[in-house]
Amino acid sequence: MNYIARLIMMLLSVCIMGVCVSLLVMTSFGPDPCSALNYGMAELTGLSFGTYQACFNIVLFVFVFLCDRSLLGPGSFGNMILVGYAADFTTWFVGQILGITEVVSLTARIVMLLVVLLIFVVAAAIYMNSGLGTAPYDALVFLIHRHLCKKTKKEIPFKVVRISYDALITVIAFLIGGEVGVMTVLMIVLLGPTIELVGKQMAKLQHKEV
Repeated sequence: MNYIARLIMMLLSVCIMGVCVSLLVMTSFGPDPCSALNYGMAELTGLSFGTYQACFNIVLFVFVFLCDRSLLGPGSFGNMILVGYAADFTTWFVGQILGITEVVSLTARIVMLLVVLLIFVVAAAIYMNSGLGTAPYDALVFLIHRHLCKKTKKEIPFKVVRISYDALITVIAFLIGGEVGVMTVLMIVLLGPTIELVGKQMAKLQHKEV
């Protein structure tokens, strides 16, 4: 797949991720840990979710850039900007244009959760397998993992670092009143492996087509 096609797929996938984040919040089951934290901080600072997420990611971007710029790329910028503002637009559109501010029915919320979560995972897998760089939030995990292995002189499993990282973010999000739900907690353990599995299946399908 050429660069332009991968770039377009990346941009579409991060926008879809933003839409999904907004809808996951509406289910009251909670979004991913990073989004849960940023929703809480946006509320505290009086900024929109998209604006706070962009500011948060810019800070992380500078840090990662200074440590290892090879982890960054166009996909990093796409995630930094588009996910948050796509979520803001979706929240505005659903609330102000469609007039839906919450989903009351538990059955409807569960169905909505399953559908939206599936779309979110596929979109995230496409984004992460685009080869155009990772989000600063995710890139930071690689830096922490590398530092811990070097410091302890042991090969620490990456998933242990990732789970610990997301768990800490979730706890902070909960303490500041972020959008933490049951799904946020489950995502700490399940999101990474699920996205990796979907990514591998997508790679196999692409290989067969070639």
